[in-house]
Amino acid sequence: MLDRWSVRDAWIFLFFAGLFEIGWAIGLKYTDGFSKPLPTVLTIVSMIVSLGLLGLALKTLPVGTAYAVWTGIGTVGTALLGIWLLGEPATAVRLACIGLIVCGIVGLKLVG
Repeated sequence: MLDRWSVRDAWIFLFFAGLFEIGWAIGLKYTDGFSKPLPTVLTIVSMIVSLGLLGLALKTLPVGTAYAVWTGIGTVGTALLGIWLLGEPATAVRLACIGLIVCGIVGLKLVG
């Protein structure tokens, strides 16, 4: 068995780690302070999967790049779902800032 994943595999792991980060960030809202069992379990599972996939990606990718992309995916996804699901404001400035984060993620991917 290989000790390291291919770079392509690592980016795939990182992408899904970011999606699960979105899941647990949004899930926290629905746990109601961890008082609702099903949302709590799903949130904890999402946390574990997210960190596990991040760990696999870090076998190959530089930690600074991987962490920035992971948090960027989580930030953008959570902000957009907050707007869509939770009625958070979708101001032009907020959307522009989300766009800047996306540009940073793409830039890190291109140079990583």
